[in-house]
Amino acid sequence: MEELAEEAGITVRTLRFYRERGLIQPPRREGRIAWYDDHHLARLRTITGLLERGHTLNGIADLAATFDSGRDVAEVLGLGEPSEETPVRLTPEQLADYFQDQATAENLAASMELGYLGIDGDEIVHISRRLLDASSELVRAGVPLDAVLSSGSQVREHADALADLFVRVLRTHTAASDPGQLRTLAHAVVDAELSMALDRRLREDGDPDEPGRPRP
Repeated sequence: MEELAEEAGITVRTLRFYRERGLIQPPRREGRIAWYDDHHLARLRTITGLLERGHTLNGIADLAATFDSGRDVAEVLGLGEPSEETPVRLTPEQLADYFQDQATAENLAASMELGYLGIDGDEIVHISRRLLDASSELVRAGVPLDAVLSSGSQVREHADALADLFVRVLRTHTAASDPGQLRTLAHAVVDAELSMALDRRLREDGDPDEPGRPRP
């Protein structure tokens, strides 16, 4: 315990307190000897990093419990299924840097339930660089992360329906079976339709920069 506390830059008293709060896992015991490993050290450094970012010990305890019971990264990413998305590996501190005080246990659990996040050892893996960047931009713009995740759940339902439509139509009426061709055609149609839908909605709502004035 003394060696672990020294490596982590904390006191033995603080380490005992963290153990009592359940912030770190119990050590492996051999007789009267308690063995700590790199996972314990990584967790202690995470706690220190989150405290420096303004998280409370209660909040960190909730995050730790969610982290320990989180979905395995293999379950989230699938077993070698093809994807255009690039996964991102993050420490808990890096995740907190993306979302600040929005990185709560509730939001972490919701992200895992959606399949956005998985746990791989001491790291968190986000399934998509594009989704991670877009989500953090929305949060920085003032949209609460729970609202972003709720919207993501609704978008997922529509995206699944669109994917089913494209696969069914293309495979029924053409001989195309190339996944790359399917993705290209689907992206082109959805991007164009979404762009036109946004134009229609913005015209209906008026220019947000000039309230009450309709867009030309």
